[in-house]
Amino acid sequence: MAINRTYESEATLFLRDLIKEEPHLTEERSRGRAIWWEKSSDADEMRRQKESRVPQKPYVYQTEL
Repeated sequence: MAINRTYESEATLFLRDLIKEEPHLTEERSRGRAIWWEKSSDADEMRRQKESRVPQKPYVYQTEL
């Protein structure tokens, strides 16, 4: 059985057309990614977060009787 490598989903076609019509979206997407995801690691901050972590019980919804 041969695999059809030329198939593109409707979502892929939509996104390709959208980027052709609105090329500025690529730059906006990069800026948005930089704001939310591309962050440098700060060793002191990571250590502080690890030290301030409170141990969690195995079943968090269990109430004390």
